[in-house]
Amino acid sequence: MRVRYFIFCLVCLGIVMAAFTSVTAGVVVNSKADQQTMVELTVYNDNFALVKDIRKVELPVGEGELNFMDVASHIMPVTVHVRSLNYPEDFTILEQTYRYDLMSPGKLLEKYVGKKVKIINWNEFQDRIDIVEAILLSTNQGQIYKIGNEIYLGYPGYKVLPEIPEDFVTEPTLKWSYKNRAEKAHKLEVSYLTTNINWKVDYVMVLNEDDTSSNISAWVTLDNKSGTTYKNARLKLVAGKIHQVGETREEYLMKSLVAAEIPQFEEKAFSEYHLYDLKRQTTIKNNETKQISLLRAFGVNTQKELLVYGTREYFVEPRSGRAVRQPVSVYIKFKNSRDNNLGIPLPKGVLRVYKEEDGSLQFIGEDEIQHTPKDEEVSLKIGEAFDVVAERVQTDYREITSKLRESEWEITIKNHKEKDVTVRIVEPLLGNWEIIKSSHPYQKVDAFTVKFEVNIPRNQEVKVVYRVRIGL
Repeated sequence: MRVRYFIFCLVCLGIVMAAFTSVTAGVVVNSKADQQTMVELTVYNDNFALVKDIRKVELPVGEGELNFMDVASHIMPVTVHVRSLNYPEDFTILEQTYRYDLMSPGKLLEKYVGKKVKIINWNEFQDRIDIVEAILLSTNQGQIYKIGNEIYLGYPGYKVLPEIPEDFVTEPTLKWSYKNRAEKAHKLEVSYLTTNINWKVDYVMVLNEDDTSSNISAWVTLDNKSGTTYKNARLKLVAGKIHQVGETREEYLMKSLVAAEIPQFEEKAFSEYHLYDLKRQTTIKNNETKQISLLRAFGVNTQKELLVYGTREYFVEPRSGRAVRQPVSVYIKFKNSRDNNLGIPLPKGVLRVYKEEDGSLQFIGEDEIQHTPKDEEVSLKIGEAFDVVAERVQTDYREITSKLRESEWEITIKNHKEKDVTVRIVEPLLGNWEIIKSSHPYQKVDAFTVKFEVNIPRNQEVKVVYRVRIGL
């Protein structure tokens, strides 16, 4: 029984191999990734990338077809550009096709609807191989066959097709009809945009004991789901929001190709964006997440701030006489300057803050930073204070006229820590405002904002009282 089953498997294998052997008329040249001499990948932080693929390709003189394989499966076909770098006058593209109808059992059967196929089945009851011819009527929600004069809804066994349907491809392929006049190999440069590849930056900050200094490191996380591998690629990263009124994104980026080819590039303004060249080759595999070190900075001067924010709604109408608890937000600030051991454009990303405790690092909060040019300040909210409490109560309210009102506020800050703290109270006002009296000095930040800097000794509380007149 086992010997006969083994013979059955060999017969099936022979039939399948014969069915998948076909002869293609004419000269077709296939170019795969092993012919690459260079690949450059410029990844934008909007989930797309510019691919520049250079290969050495030998082509017969005259007209023919070239299958350019191992390209991204999420390629934008309208952005493809091909040229010969060494014989540009002798190579012409006549027609271009992007083939993405990839081979699968279901798609193969779809191509044979209405045609004859063979079905091989092992008849274990009669101990023999049964081979029947059938016409495949449909593959919609299951296979339907006509065998003889009967209709079968499904049929057991191996389905054998006489040949691979014409123009079926096993992987995404750029197909060109070309005219070639050069007898030597071409150095073809193919550029295109692809989606489903992205990058982001994750920052790590380690604060010292008194929160006055920190070490910052940054890692680029590259996520490649574009459908192909980029081997030994020259990697560039572009930070910034791509947009151009009156042009499509693809048209604008293809225009910007020349600007992206600046040699010996490390970090430089690129149009209205910033480009980062990691200065070494790297391989980015398909369906791979890769992390690459971007920067390390030591001894960055850092400040910690405790902030209490009011709202403009407080001043429009009377509030209840009860004290309202308010969060005391914790912010970390630093300046992105060369004098502060930084001074390079920082791409958008999440910054996570750690602090050492008993010899190990503990996570204390995170926030997202936006694209930050050099010499700008970075401010991060990492949490809310536990041992510093703020309460607000409206102690008086007067409606002098329909458009003129006065209110008095008492803001109590309680410090339960074993050290003194400074809390900043930020009050957003509205209309034509005037502070009539105040228990503490204040600073006018802008036309509608004032702030109080309040020092609270350890284990004590401080009350800030002020009266404001609002003209609506």
